[in-house]
Amino acid sequence: MPSYLSVFLRSGLAAAILSTGLALPATAADKTLTVYTYESFVSEWGPGPKVKEAFEKTCACTVNFVGVADGVALLTRLKLEGETSKADVVLGLDTNLVEEAKQTGLFEPHGVDAAAVKVPGGFSDEVFLPYDYGHFAVIYDTETINAPPTSLKDLVEGDPSQKIVIQDPRTSTPGLGLLLWVKSVYGDKAPEAWAKLKDRVLTVTPGWSEAYGLFTKGEAPMVLSYTTSPAYHMVAEETDRYQAAEFSEGHYIQIEVAGLLKNAPEKELARQFLAFMLQPGFQDTIPTNNWMMPVAATSEPLPEAFGKLVQPKTTFLMEPADVAANRQAWIDEWLQAMTLK
Repeated sequence: MPSYLSVFLRSGLAAAILSTGLALPATAADKTLTVYTYESFVSEWGPGPKVKEAFEKTCACTVNFVGVADGVALLTRLKLEGETSKADVVLGLDTNLVEEAKQTGLFEPHGVDAAAVKVPGGFSDEVFLPYDYGHFAVIYDTETINAPPTSLKDLVEGDPSQKIVIQDPRTSTPGLGLLLWVKSVYGDKAPEAWAKLKDRVLTVTPGWSEAYGLFTKGEAPMVLSYTTSPAYHMVAEETDRYQAAEFSEGHYIQIEVAGLLKNAPEKELARQFLAFMLQPGFQDTIPTNNWMMPVAATSEPLPEAFGKLVQPKTTFLMEPADVAANRQAWIDEWLQAMTLK
């Protein structure tokens, strides 16, 4: 999940040895772990800097984060690089993309004991390891909207003058999440639902950051985000102004995962990092840096604000194989209904 604040805002001895023409043996400290992820994870305010510091203390290595715009862009980059990719770990795909990622043939089983992982629905996978999760939600401005939508039907058929900003499912994991949420509720009637909803859509952005930025600037009173988004505003800004609308049908979940590249230059380090993801040194950074829910134990209780969040009574999550088989067709369906094709 994107970070919120990012929206706003050689020794003489070595020289002597080298002059003799002798090569130094490689040490752990010489090793670099390359992790592909999304930009907000590695932003100044995201989990990346703290994760890097914590893991480097345990591995005597250097962590090199390489950021791209979003999880969908991450998969696209991997497909382009193929077996020439320099990545050891890919962090930031989600369960809607894992089957397609497996089909590239670029990943291998992580080999990590995932017994500590606790996510709604109990997702587990031998190739991709969860590290956080969150339910998608419509976030609204309480200073503008007194009666927020109480269901997806309310959102689709509501007052078109009350606009929402959403993300493009071709480039954004939240955008893809909304696409699957609508499909889960409406099924074959999804095109008709999109045709109605488009009148409420102010704009479709490439990613989450652009959408949330427009929302907080007051360009629209609603935005597609996460049930955890209000926690950021309550903890960091000490305001209850922005809230999540609870939908009676339920909410679609995003479970973010990481995977090990088959051709990883530092495969053993990569496995160490994946195991580290389930430890407090990593999980502690998730609630108040990535503003998502941790999948394993943290060293401290969650902030009080998390107890005030919407707790979905029903969780939607499609099988990864079904998403992989139908994603393009459903995107084409969305494009036609939104007249973006």
